[in-house]
Amino acid sequence: MESVNESVKDLIVDVRPKEVHIALMEDSKLMELNSESSTGHKFAVGDVYLGKVKKVMPALNAAFVDIGDEKEAFIHYLDLGLYFGAFDKFVRDLNPNVNAKDFYSRIGIGPVLEKEGRIENVLKKDQMLMVQIIKEPISTKGSRLTAEISLAGRNIVLLPFAEKVSVSQKISSKEEKRRLETLVRSILPKNYGAIIRTAAEGKNAQVLVGELGSLIDKWEGSWQKLARSKNVQLLFSEYSKTTTVLRDLLNDSFSNIYVNDRTVFEETEKYVSLISPGQEKIVKHYEGKDPIFDHFEVTRQIKGAFGKVVSLRQGAYLVIESTEALNVIDVNSGTRAKNKEQEENTFDVNRYAAEEIARQLRLRDMGGIVIVDFIDMNTQEHRNELFRYMNELMSKDRAKHNILPLTKFGLMQITRQRVRPATEINTAETCPVCHGTGKIASSMLIDEQIERRLAYYVLEKKITELTLKVSPILGAYLTRTKGFLGTSYLGKWKKKYRCKLNLVEITD
Repeated sequence: MESVNESVKDLIVDVRPKEVHIALMEDSKLMELNSESSTGHKFAVGDVYLGKVKKVMPALNAAFVDIGDEKEAFIHYLDLGLYFGAFDKFVRDLNPNVNAKDFYSRIGIGPVLEKEGRIENVLKKDQMLMVQIIKEPISTKGSRLTAEISLAGRNIVLLPFAEKVSVSQKISSKEEKRRLETLVRSILPKNYGAIIRTAAEGKNAQVLVGELGSLIDKWEGSWQKLARSKNVQLLFSEYSKTTTVLRDLLNDSFSNIYVNDRTVFEETEKYVSLISPGQEKIVKHYEGKDPIFDHFEVTRQIKGAFGKVVSLRQGAYLVIESTEALNVIDVNSGTRAKNKEQEENTFDVNRYAAEEIARQLRLRDMGGIVIVDFIDMNTQEHRNELFRYMNELMSKDRAKHNILPLTKFGLMQITRQRVRPATEINTAETCPVCHGTGKIASSMLIDEQIERRLAYYVLEKKITELTLKVSPILGAYLTRTKGFLGTSYLGKWKKKYRCKLNLVEITD
C-alpha cells in the first residue's frame, strides 16, 4: 500500500469587503476552507472574554456564563483550571490605580483547585470571571468555555498563572528537549508557564524570544481594558483565521501564500517572518485580473465539493447527509466500468472513497459521529487494509478524531472533534428557464455530470454514437473553445471516448 506522502501546500487568501476567505490547497486540491467576517465580531475559538455568571448548576457541577452572546455559554468545574484562584484575584483586584505588571507578578499562584470540588463553592451568581472559548456556538448550544487561559503561538503556548514548562513528546532528542526547556525557563517572567510545541525543535533563541515576547504583549495588552471596566466584554481575540492556519500548518512544505489585498499581504508577511524567519518570501501579493479564487480553481472545487452528491473517479460517487446528531456518508460505485474482478474493483472504489471522505471531513469541518457505508467487501484482509489506509489519510487532520474498524456490514464509525459549526455552502443555482421556481446543479459542474453519463454509455454499454439534447445556453457552454489549442468540451469528449457525439439544442 502506498503511503500518504507529504503534500505541497498553498494558501489562497481572498479578502472581500465584508469577509475573508482562506483556502488551503494540497497539490492544487482544495482541502480546507475557512472564512471570517472582516466587520463585527463572532464568538470564535481562542477568544478571551470577561464574563458574568448567570446561573450555577450544582446538579451539572457547571455554570452558565454571559459573554455577550444571545446564547449563554457553558463552563464545567473541571474547566476552571488548577490555578483559578490566581485568575479570580487578578480579575477582582486589578484597577487603574495599581501597577499592573507588579500586581500580576505578586499574586500567589496556589493553592491548586480541588479535583473533586463543587462549582457552587467556587462560583456565585453575577461573579465576573475571565474565560476563553474552546468550542464555538453550535445550533441551540452556546459556547463551551475554559477559565484556564492560554495563548498559542507557532512554537510556544504561553500559560499565564502557571509554573510548568513542558516539551512536546514528539521531540525525541533528550538533548534538544533539555535545551528548549532551559532556554524558555530562562526567558519566562514570573507567574508564566509554557508548552514548547513540536515546531520549536531546532529553533534558535532569537525566534523563541521574539515569539514569546509577542504572546506576552498580547496577554498584557488586555489588562488596561480589564482594569477600566468590570463589565462583560471581549478582552482579546484569537489571531485572524489566516494567521491561525499558518500558525498550525506552516512548515517547509508550504510553497506559496497568495493574498489579494495589500494590507493583509503585509500583515501575513510580517507574521511569517516572526514565526519562521527566512520563509516570508513565500508570501505573494496577487494582482491578477481574474478573482483570486477563480484563478486558482478554488471556486470550481467549492462547487464540486459541497453538494449532497460528490463525484469520485470513473463514475463512483458519495452521498453525504448531515443532521445535528449524525453525519452519514454512502459510497456508491455508480457507472464505474468493472474491468477487473469484482472484489478488487470494490476495494479500489472504497480506497478512492476513503481519500475523498478524509478530505470532506476537513473541508466541511464535520464533527460528532460520522457513519461511512462502504461497499461490502468479502475479505477481511481488504477490510483491514481499508481501515489502515483511512487512519493514514486522517493523520493530517488537526481535529481530534477516532476511527473504528469496519463492521462485517461495511460500516465504519468515525468520531471527530466538533469545535465550530460545519461549513455548509449551497451549490445549486436558479434555473434559467423557470427563473426561480426550481433549482439546478451549478453550471460549473454540468460538464462533469454529462461526462459521467457519457462514460457509462460508451464504456459500459458500448454505444459509440450518441445525441446530446441541451438548452441553447448549455449548448454554447459545451461548444465554446478554450485555451491555446481551442478545444471545447464536446471536442474533448469525442477524442477521449472515440465516439460520435451529436449536439441538438432544444428551445422549448
